[in-house]
Amino acid sequence: MLTVPSRAAAPARRENGSRSSGTGGPRAIGAWRGSGAPAFSPDEIVRLAHETRQPLHVVSRATDGAIGLAAEGIIEPESSRPAPYQVLGVLPALYPEWLGQRTFCTAHGLRFAYIAGEMANGIATSRQVVAMARAGMLSFFGAAGQPPGRIESAIAEIRRELPGQVNWGVNLIHSPTEPEMEERVADLLLAHRVPRVSASAYMALTPAVVRCAVAGLSTDRSGAVARRTHLFAKVSRPEVAERFMSPAPAKILRALVERGQITAAEAELASRIPVAVDVTVEADSGGHTDNRPLVTMLPVIQRLRDDLTARHHYDRPVRVGAAGGLGDPGGIAAAFGLGAAYVVTGSINQAAVESGVSDEAKELLARADVADVVMAPSADMFELGVKVQVLRRGTAFAGRAGRLYEIYRRHPSLEALSGDERAGLEKDVLHTSLEAVEAETRSFWRERDPGQLAKAEQDPKHWMALVFRWYLGMSSRWAIAGAGDRRTDYQLWCGPAMGAFNRWTRGTFLAEPANRGVVQIALNLLEGATMITRAQQLRTFGVPVPDAAYRVTPRPLV
Repeated sequence: MLTVPSRAAAPARRENGSRSSGTGGPRAIGAWRGSGAPAFSPDEIVRLAHETRQPLHVVSRATDGAIGLAAEGIIEPESSRPAPYQVLGVLPALYPEWLGQRTFCTAHGLRFAYIAGEMANGIATSRQVVAMARAGMLSFFGAAGQPPGRIESAIAEIRRELPGQVNWGVNLIHSPTEPEMEERVADLLLAHRVPRVSASAYMALTPAVVRCAVAGLSTDRSGAVARRTHLFAKVSRPEVAERFMSPAPAKILRALVERGQITAAEAELASRIPVAVDVTVEADSGGHTDNRPLVTMLPVIQRLRDDLTARHHYDRPVRVGAAGGLGDPGGIAAAFGLGAAYVVTGSINQAAVESGVSDEAKELLARADVADVVMAPSADMFELGVKVQVLRRGTAFAGRAGRLYEIYRRHPSLEALSGDERAGLEKDVLHTSLEAVEAETRSFWRERDPGQLAKAEQDPKHWMALVFRWYLGMSSRWAIAGAGDRRTDYQLWCGPAMGAFNRWTRGTFLAEPANRGVVQIALNLLEGATMITRAQQLRTFGVPVPDAAYRVTPRPLV
């Protein structure tokens, strides 16, 4: 642990950045003895700050009180004879494995408190999930938008590649316009005993997500509640976080028991524990987001967690992680510095070789800067006016999708469109005839959910929404397939983290697409965050750490 010197008063700063060790300065804990000399030059301080796997002595030079570092040596008791160097403090070695909350890693069988999140439509592939699990990290398969058969195949593939491992999971997305599909995915996850489930885009608890959290609950030898399925919840608002950090509503539990989907014993155990014990604060991210800054939202949710832990008398507090805007080591270090139990990356993993998007889409992402993102209508919550954050540069998707929503908002049906509006829609947005889109829409929903077609027959506006959602859904599939004739229609969920990642990797080996393995990216982010954390530790000890210590360069780590 960190050894901090006692201070009689705030020490005075010298012009060279050192602190006086005289009256009112930091008190020495002993004299330093070593074979070489401590480092006081800016370059040497940066070098030692980046060598995080060795302990450091913070020393004060007797001649002028300058503060520097020594990588080796011993501490001796002070004697009457003045020592050339006094020890002000000792920092132990610091490893990437020590970032975050150790109980998080223990609970999920991880080496690192790091998650590669669930990019929808299978962009977070089973290959990504397997690679992360083998490296001692966690990832979720991007099940949102995927048919149940594809999800089932991905689960089978992951199990074959990771026999006996439990540090992997699958996404369950809130589907307010398709509750039956949400239930089918929940059925599948539970039937296949998926060990970890990440719930995303929820505004309220549904029977499906509660069932994933409570089915299979039991007690261990100590009487504590044991979970069969570990539910993670992504949240961006306090009111949603409170629902997941509280016990499941009694009304939902009763309904699940009455339907025979959980037992009365499971419902009783569920009343003692939060729905999710791992809650991820999702800040300004790609896809579904409220665009909130992490430094604002994370402390708010942490305080809410503390209040709910006291209110419900939990014996195991909820762990709060961080996501959104994490694209370089500084962002990762900042999240951990705020007390995040773990971090989740999303947008940047689309650039990884394991990503499910096409090379053409990765080229567009590689050009993105931090401001090259924009909000656009969401396919899965189109009628509700919900938006997702997407790439702006190199694609016209956001403008075209926004035009569709405005037409939907102003008209009661497709039949109400004027001839000019219809022609403009076909020419400028759909790039095909409305008749062709309507035919494909009928074919899609006939297989996926015939109930939507039945509803559309009674509600022309709902039919218009389904037709317009064709474009929103296909735009993601075109990006995944690399459809050359639809390049300007690509929908790529993307937050400002992508731009930060591109700037950080520019001119380095990670600028090359072939080197961007998801594990390579993760390890470099963690290694860099460790260096930045060490630099900040040293500054708190009064070491004149140059700004260069906060700049880290990617290097091959696997």
